[in-house]
Amino acid sequence: MSKVLIVEDEPKLAELMAAYLEQAGYEHHHLERGDIVVDYVKHNQVDLMLLDLMLPGLDGVEICKQVRQFSAIPIIMVTAKAEEIDRLIGLEMGADDYVCKPFSPREIVARVKANLRRVELDQVEAPRAEGFELDADRLRATYKGELIDLTTVEFQLLQLLIKEPGRVFGRDLIMKSIYSDSRVVSDRTIDSHIKKLRKKIAAVAPELNVIHSVYGAGYRFENND
Repeated sequence: MSKVLIVEDEPKLAELMAAYLEQAGYEHHHLERGDIVVDYVKHNQVDLMLLDLMLPGLDGVEICKQVRQFSAIPIIMVTAKAEEIDRLIGLEMGADDYVCKPFSPREIVARVKANLRRVELDQVEAPRAEGFELDADRLRATYKGELIDLTTVEFQLLQLLIKEPGRVFGRDLIMKSIYSDSRVVSDRTIDSHIKKLRKKIAAVAPELNVIHSVYGAGYRFENND
């Protein structure tokens, strides 16, 4: 049974989310303060986290950044400030999804199901390519044993491309695959991630040329060397 960590400083809201999650068959645990979350995740089973943005002790953005240093569990940010969404996405701090208050508890359950399902699908078909090893649990990518220092988004991008060598991924498909809401991401953002990913791969293997641009179509992963 999957376990959801609810990080929320409004007790009534946390109780409501917990009731709906329990009805849907999920275990849950509730924390009210931000400064105890990282330690809890390190020492307990957590399959997904519902993380409020504004918390006493430590805010949701900083919690997300710290958790991403050692875990790839799905994180759904919860915020009462709609204007925060662009900033959250822009920071690329590692959240997988977000919901805005007020929200329907059924929407929370639907988001939880969707994100856990995505993790299950990723685990069923682990990406493979000669020399590359990707560890989704630790967000760790290596080439011939050399660590490639990637951000969460860069890791997800490499994971997407490497799953199907030779397939051309359009920018729209990339946006839908690595972002929950493609409306807040531009084509230039994807191009920027590709540029940085190429640079980081080149840092450990200068001779390697695996991410190719397909004019007017998108990008593909293929080792032509």
